[in-house]
Amino acid sequence: MPALPEAYQKLRARGRELALLGATGGLLGWDQETLLPPKSHGFRAEQSAQIAGIAHRLATAPEVGSWLSACEAAQPPADSPEAACLARWRHDYNRATKIPTDLVEENERASGLARSVWVEARKRSDFASFAPHLEKLLSLARRMADLWGHSGQPYDALLEGYEPGWKTKEVAALFEKLQPRLVTISEKAFTIPAHPSRKNLSGHYPRHDQEKFLQTLLPKIGFDTAAGRLDTSTHPFCSGLGPYDTRMTTRYDETDFMVSLYGVLHETGHGLYDQGLPEAELGTPLGQAASLGIHESQSRLWENRVGRSHSFWKAWWPDFARTFPDLTGHNWEHCWRAANAVERSFIRVEADEVTYDLHILLRFQLETLLISGDLKVRDLPAAWNELFQKLLGLKVPDDSKGCLQDIHWSLGGFGYFPTYTLGNLTGSQLWQAAHRDLPDFEAFLVCRDYRPLLAWLRQKIHAHGRRYLAGDLIQRATGKPLDPEAHLSILEQKVKDLSG
Repeated sequence: MPALPEAYQKLRARGRELALLGATGGLLGWDQETLLPPKSHGFRAEQSAQIAGIAHRLATAPEVGSWLSACEAAQPPADSPEAACLARWRHDYNRATKIPTDLVEENERASGLARSVWVEARKRSDFASFAPHLEKLLSLARRMADLWGHSGQPYDALLEGYEPGWKTKEVAALFEKLQPRLVTISEKAFTIPAHPSRKNLSGHYPRHDQEKFLQTLLPKIGFDTAAGRLDTSTHPFCSGLGPYDTRMTTRYDETDFMVSLYGVLHETGHGLYDQGLPEAELGTPLGQAASLGIHESQSRLWENRVGRSHSFWKAWWPDFARTFPDLTGHNWEHCWRAANAVERSFIRVEADEVTYDLHILLRFQLETLLISGDLKVRDLPAAWNELFQKLLGLKVPDDSKGCLQDIHWSLGGFGYFPTYTLGNLTGSQLWQAAHRDLPDFEAFLVCRDYRPLLAWLRQKIHAHGRRYLAGDLIQRATGKPLDPEAHLSILEQKVKDLSG
């Protein structure tokens, strides 16, 4: 390949600057969720806005466009890593330059303030106090969508920020295909005789015992605890700040140890992906996650495919029984059934995997209506409650268990929710491909040896960064395009096993 001009190294250097600034902004966000004093949120919003503004000015500077043009003129081979980097840089530059820096700062400031109001509103189930902030964030999202450009569907422009290449109508068509099968599977699960439930394991599970168990589990799965940490927050999350610095959080319930267990397994999936990205490519697209849906596929794979399997509960049962005396009288199969119980529930992050995507369908429908203006903010609680009862058969008792439960809208994350279901579908398809490719796959899992699976994911997903678009990456890793059948068949089999 002919040598690329010096401009390519300048793009790499600028990308590294932006990665360091992004990590700084991410650290401010982590601190806000874990340690920030209550009175500091206004000042933190100003700090975050300042960092976002500096990063935006660096990313959209005229010289970046000149460097890109110079490199594109050199025409690196279409299948080369350099060509992939240039394509992703060009996509990001064209998108970023359509938004003025003052709008970026305004959005960051507004979301910082909205987030602190949301925390209190959620505690008091007081939607009215949060509504003006949601109005503001929706207005900003519409302005940005119009500047980015779309073909009559502003949600397309927002979705592009999380899942490049996907369109609203494509997601809607996918969800329309999923919904009837999911409802059918759920209804079958609800009628299982001697219905399993996590309530059957009710007991006292002290937080310090949960923390002790999780600190044993994390390195065994492959998470480098010397390059990351686990803390507590209202809403569990994972922030990959950069090489050797991955921050995860969970929350604890001393009556149900599975709240923290599956919160950690989920966030560890994200953390393993962050720790698996090529360190040498920090600041280039090759050192970034392919998409949020791909990121979510890693978390859902470890949470559900590994953590809710027979092999997981068989292998870890002695540790569970030793750590939690209140499990006396139970066995691994009782816990496996409880972990896989399918029950109607209000809270998305605590939903079982059969009903989980129904929670996402609801949010997708509502936020597309909010963005288009067809649903007014004042009418959101009633619309949420009506659709929730239709999809999940429950009457929502208050807004804290309804439209105030998720942090995403307080952060201006419109277009984010579909990535969860895309991640579920991708994770199941990757799981089936790993079974196909790895000899003695189940034997490794029974022995608590997760290295072959992690190595497979490193090779198929993590090592490529953003070299390929999500759809191409899935095709390369599994041998076929994304197809919901893998996920649906796994859910159907699980309900059959629970019925047996």
